[in-house]
Amino acid sequence: MNRWRTENWWVSNYNFCDEVRRGIDIKLEIKLHDATLRDGEQTPGIVLKKEEKVEIARRLSEAGVHRIEAGMPAVSEDDRAAIEQIKKLGLKSKVFSFARAMAEDIKMAADCGADGVVIEVPIGKPKLELQFKWEVDRVIEMSLKGIQAAREYSLYTVLFPYDTTRADETDLDRFLSAIMSEYPPDSIGLVDTMGSALPMAIRYLTRYVKAKTGLPVEIHTHNDFGLSLAGSLEAVLAGAEVVHCCMNGIGERTGNCATEEIAAALQLLVGLDLGVDLRKLVELSGTVEAMTGFRLAPNKPIVGEGNFTRESGIGADTLLEAPLAMFALNPRFMGREPRLVLGKKSGMTSIEMKLKALGVELDQESKSSLLKEVKKMGIEKKRYLTDEEFLGLLKKYGKQPC
Repeated sequence: MNRWRTENWWVSNYNFCDEVRRGIDIKLEIKLHDATLRDGEQTPGIVLKKEEKVEIARRLSEAGVHRIEAGMPAVSEDDRAAIEQIKKLGLKSKVFSFARAMAEDIKMAADCGADGVVIEVPIGKPKLELQFKWEVDRVIEMSLKGIQAAREYSLYTVLFPYDTTRADETDLDRFLSAIMSEYPPDSIGLVDTMGSALPMAIRYLTRYVKAKTGLPVEIHTHNDFGLSLAGSLEAVLAGAEVVHCCMNGIGERTGNCATEEIAAALQLLVGLDLGVDLRKLVELSGTVEAMTGFRLAPNKPIVGEGNFTRESGIGADTLLEAPLAMFALNPRFMGREPRLVLGKKSGMTSIEMKLKALGVELDQESKSSLLKEVKKMGIEKKRYLTDEEFLGLLKKYGKQPC
């Protein structure tokens, strides 16, 4: 069986050719670290109740997501209670907490029962120079104290130097050297906080951090320039072991790398077996959309409601019989059905398919006339027709569905 072609997907075979794969340094086991309950909730206007966080966490685990960043205990009592309850579920996913490099924050993570902690410190030059007015020595001191505290509580420790991609090279080199010489964490984040690094820059930094520390690298990207997925993919191809992501791509400003998108890309385009159930992520996407009120574009990659809808008459006859001629993913693999709609771009084949589905027969002249009316209405309404509108046109020909 070809890795690029199954009954459920048909992607580019060039993804797997030797020239493309040369130089790729993919680790044997890649983990997804979903931060919907922390970074996702930091989206302005989004608030998740405790029971909603618990439900999202449960379903992320059922979908096969490896790690769940369940919140930041220092934010509120509700966050602490949610993390505690999520941990009590006994999920397959590891449960992480987010913390500042402060002893009290890290103690809260341990008290909640978290398996690990993500310790944030600033390293980006704009952050140090314009926001905090700190020298890198202070960041190093804070980081070492935070890592030491996490060790005392036996927490898996991810050091999260945010705004990494805007760090001064000398500062970053000093920071990493100092951390490794005294209290190395278990892994280290490469954080494109402002989503401002090209994928090639992410590749360079991934290799640099790995060579400098020898630690597992965790990539965390934002989507300010529409590059969050590309940057995360590039990091994995360069040797990163963990990808931070959020359902539906929610997160501060333009959002984070979307969990469903990186899962699909790694499993289907790269050919990795993550053990993640994409169909369950599609189902969870709708739940998260409803809980957050954060509306998705109908053509949102992987989870959009309109992704398997066709209006164009070209290829309409193969839509149902051979969906992989029209889509890279089989709609049914994603829990969806291919859908043909009628409007300005429709052709005679589309009309004939719709009539056949309704059990209606018309002569050729009537079908041609009906097609003109469909196109006219589509232009007037600036969209495709609803089923009710099409049935209304059909009445003129004295026909009703069987």
